[in-house]
Amino acid sequence: MTPAVQQAEQDGELTDVEALWERLGQVEQRVREAVASRRAVDPDPDDPYRGQYLTPEAVTRVLETRDAFTPVPAYGDGEPAGAPPGTEGGGRLGELAERFGLAPPDVDLLLVALAPDIDPRFERLYGYLNDDLTRRRPTIGLALELCGLPAAGPGRFRFSPAAPLVAGGLLEIADTERPLLSRLLCVPDRVTAYLLGDDGTDGRLRGIVREHTRAPEPDERPEVPRVAAALGTGSGLVHLLDRGGDPHGLAVQALRTAGRRPLVVDIAALAMATEPAALVRALATEARLGRAGVVLGPLETLAPERPEGARLLGSLCAALGSTPLIAYGKKNWDPLWTPESPVPVTVPPPGPDGMARQWRRALADAGRSVGLSAAHATADDTLIEAAAAYRLDSGQLRRAATVASRLAVLGPRPVTPEDLRAAVRAQNGAGLERLARRIEPGVGWDDLVLPPATRTQLAELALRARHRETVLGQWRMRPGGGRGRGVIALFAGESGTGKTMSAEVVAADLGMELYVVDLSTVVDKYIGETEKNLERIFVEASDVNGILLFDEADAIFGKRSQVNDSRDKHANMESAYLLQRMESFDGIAVLTTNLRANLDEAFTRRLDVIAEFPMPDARQRLALWDRCLGPAVPRDATLDLEFCADRFELAGGSIRACAVTAAYLAAESGAPLTMDQLVTAVLQEYRKLGRLVLESEFGPWLAKERARAGR
Repeated sequence: MTPAVQQAEQDGELTDVEALWERLGQVEQRVREAVASRRAVDPDPDDPYRGQYLTPEAVTRVLETRDAFTPVPAYGDGEPAGAPPGTEGGGRLGELAERFGLAPPDVDLLLVALAPDIDPRFERLYGYLNDDLTRRRPTIGLALELCGLPAAGPGRFRFSPAAPLVAGGLLEIADTERPLLSRLLCVPDRVTAYLLGDDGTDGRLRGIVREHTRAPEPDERPEVPRVAAALGTGSGLVHLLDRGGDPHGLAVQALRTAGRRPLVVDIAALAMATEPAALVRALATEARLGRAGVVLGPLETLAPERPEGARLLGSLCAALGSTPLIAYGKKNWDPLWTPESPVPVTVPPPGPDGMARQWRRALADAGRSVGLSAAHATADDTLIEAAAAYRLDSGQLRRAATVASRLAVLGPRPVTPEDLRAAVRAQNGAGLERLARRIEPGVGWDDLVLPPATRTQLAELALRARHRETVLGQWRMRPGGGRGRGVIALFAGESGTGKTMSAEVVAADLGMELYVVDLSTVVDKYIGETEKNLERIFVEASDVNGILLFDEADAIFGKRSQVNDSRDKHANMESAYLLQRMESFDGIAVLTTNLRANLDEAFTRRLDVIAEFPMPDARQRLALWDRCLGPAVPRDATLDLEFCADRFELAGGSIRACAVTAAYLAAESGAPLTMDQLVTAVLQEYRKLGRLVLESEFGPWLAKERARAGR
């Protein structure tokens, strides 16, 4: 050893890199001996045609020179090799040998293959020893020779596919078409970087693996220690069954509790990669190098029920071996996916108190990251109450908190419920938008003109949606039977009585968006396709913080009839499917109909709220006329809205249509809106509705309109 290394070893300060160079010094001594042996039997060292390989004199010069730019300790002075790995105080080389189950000869072979990646002199030396300057890495035969292992003995089987060096991804064997002893050995860059002190994730996994670098957070969930304990048993495979909780966050916390580094895999990117098998091997090597665990999910994205998904999942489990793997998803685990069965853990929703803690923690962290003051980043009870109706996983919740904090920084001001609602809406995926029309609410309770009983029923719907996690989750008021935690309401009334607008108002009150189901994308003439389309809508809606609106619901929620032919049979099957699916739905849905008698009676039991929308009376019609015309439209002094409210029995939708038509007529005239224009608009609406025009309703305005039409 050099004096510097000896002193460092005596002081107990030998670093991982210094220990590695000390071991490579032993490799160099073996190379010296191999070169000396080769020179002793070289028949003609002065051969003039040996320009494509090194002469013995050149080899001597290489051995006597050193790269001046290599800031490392000097090599060893010829001490014999053969010490078992890690005996010089452990270090990364010892940890690698322990994690991959390497024997001392395996470590020596690895160091021989590693040498050209550390010192370029070894490339030229290996070229000389290979008798081919183009082959500047060690062959299997040369590596066995340098390690003193017989080529015909068991040493060659250390390079079989099942051997620790190869199966663990520590060695790559090139030129597989050549005989075994002539194949070249290469150490992956990630292994070299690890031995030199680099803990960065393998570059080949960029875009596939995301490492959680956030500081561990306290977690009161009882599932965390249970999952952490399961990771240390058997194969280390755990499956988290998502029942509305946060399996991703639970997996990360459990790995940290178990002392493992979480590696979160983008399962979709892995499945779409050109060579997923190579990435799976790199992932397994990365996990073992860094004493990490793998988080995989949601499994629905991989579709493991399909052959390619099952193969990829099986190969990943096989490559990881006993390395912890936590998979999560909403589907139960199929034992046919992998040889080993996982430990199943159900992940329930966190409950109101748990969600409140997560929101407070996320808003505080987000406020600090965007420069919001501590006072402005504090979540008060009003803010927490505004977020009670939302269902978000940990990632969505953190992103929403960050967006809300960034909106507050623009003030600067504290985070408001409006900021939080806008941030949560930004987390809604576009999957449901492809199947339904997305409406961002623009109306409120003050815009509604409804009887007190109907308003009470709408308030009850909002109340149920806001507190469903407490009542249905924490208090378990709907146990068993596979029932979901959804809220289903029926709005029944004639056309134009405000059913759709009321759904929009409830969505605005909850800070959600309204998704109106387009029946043209649902109903299909082919048998079974309608149910598939509805299932896609229900699945997407369960993951969205919004209200699902089935307008004219009697078209697909109709009564079951007596079976006379195959069409009746399949129509009844559609209704039966909807009955089951609505009961297991976890979101918020509103059905509207103006023909309540056409709905199947079995749906009534599954409805949480039934709101009746009657035709407005004269007082309500007066309020509707005034509200629909609005303050911006100039009005003539003779405009008599009380006459319109008393005489014309119209629903709110028809009144709005009349107001818009009259506004166009006033805009054309360039004068304030007159009673003549308003009556003309009402007459057009009557004709559109097919109603009789009676003088008892229109009074003197009918004669004026007829005289004007006669001219």
